[in-house]
Amino acid sequence: MKKILLILKREYLTRVKKKSFIIMTIIGPLLMAAVMIIPLYIAQKSDECKEIAVIDETYQFVNSLPNTESVHFTYLNEDLTSAKTNLPKTKYYAILHIPGISFYSPSAMRIYSVHQPSLSVKLYIDGAIKKIIEEKKLENSGIDKVLLASTKANIDITTIKLNDNGEEKESSTSVATGLGMFSGILIYFFIFLFGSQVMRGVIEEKTSRIVEVIISSVKPFQLMMGKIIGVALVGLTQFLLWIVLTFFIFTIAKSSFPDKFTQKQTTQSFDNKRISSITELQVQEKTNNQEESEMDQMVKSIKSINFGVMIGAFLFFFLFGYLLYAALFAAVGSAVDSEADTQQFMLPITIPLIFAIVMSQFIINNPDGPVAFWLSIIPLTSPVIMMIRIPFGVPWQEIILSFGLLILGFWGATWLASKIYRTGILMYGKKISYKELWKWLTYKS
Repeated sequence: MKKILLILKREYLTRVKKKSFIIMTIIGPLLMAAVMIIPLYIAQKSDECKEIAVIDETYQFVNSLPNTESVHFTYLNEDLTSAKTNLPKTKYYAILHIPGISFYSPSAMRIYSVHQPSLSVKLYIDGAIKKIIEEKKLENSGIDKVLLASTKANIDITTIKLNDNGEEKESSTSVATGLGMFSGILIYFFIFLFGSQVMRGVIEEKTSRIVEVIISSVKPFQLMMGKIIGVALVGLTQFLLWIVLTFFIFTIAKSSFPDKFTQKQTTQSFDNKRISSITELQVQEKTNNQEESEMDQMVKSIKSINFGVMIGAFLFFFLFGYLLYAALFAAVGSAVDSEADTQQFMLPITIPLIFAIVMSQFIINNPDGPVAFWLSIIPLTSPVIMMIRIPFGVPWQEIILSFGLLILGFWGATWLASKIYRTGILMYGKKISYKELWKWLTYKS
């Protein structure tokens, strides 16, 4: 055990002192924060107001198209030909032409522009015209649009989870789905990232012949375990630093530029049109109450997630999932002389993880089904699948069973990997096949 700790310490300190570790620890949070901050900043910068010139030959849409902070309509009295000719010289982003037959044939409308109009502008114009035409048709048919609006209902049934004691907690399938998928993909990513570091480290020591000196003082199993656990601690250190630094950078950016992080509300001005009837006020109040209740429900659903269990389970499955796969990666690294030779042995190892990600869509649709149960307790797939299931609620006995089998799977994988490692680590210049690996596994100690 003392020798394993010495190797662990060497692996940990050697890697955390590398310039690459320090650079990635700093760059990683910057990139993560940039992924969240830059799109918001670009969206704010690119969200300039687009001036749309309107030539309305029906006179049904004049002063009716609602303006927003990003789209503003100006109504012209000139003919279409001259407007198109002068468009490049004007401030207008595009020309919306509404011919006389447009009220009965909306497909006759055209948008003329020098550059291809953005999708958001096109969709907004389509939606605004659609709403006006519908209101005009309802008015011509003698149907009260406010009464019709009051008959509409937005259905969003609240889901309640009951525990064994009969206690009730609000839940949200969308929140559970997002949290589960994020956790599963994160574990999948880190297992590959840090597992491959173990494999590359073994290959480097083998090709440089340093391992021959090390093996003279420690057993191959001790060397392998020290390397695997050392890299695991490096990974956890970097992961925790990423979380802390990302949160720190994002908080500073948010406090420094609060206006860049406020979601612009699309306000519609209807040009002196006011809500005049009590029924309209009731409809608007009902809509606002529904939006507020949806937000309240979302907040309650997030609060109902047991983040203590989520974080604890994530750390456990990340650590032991990594240890299981890192042992197999170390075995592959010891059996080859270069990273290019690892491809034939990597496929059987990576298939279970890839299969878990592929099956995640089916697991989300039925998190309590037999397929979800078996994949969440099989050690090769449980780190990803169980993390996807936990936000939906998993019985304690299944979580404990998955924990136990994953630990056993780690020891089994380590035992098999050590039999390959002790032989392959000192073998050079020979192309290894699966038949050769089987011989190493069946060697008598």
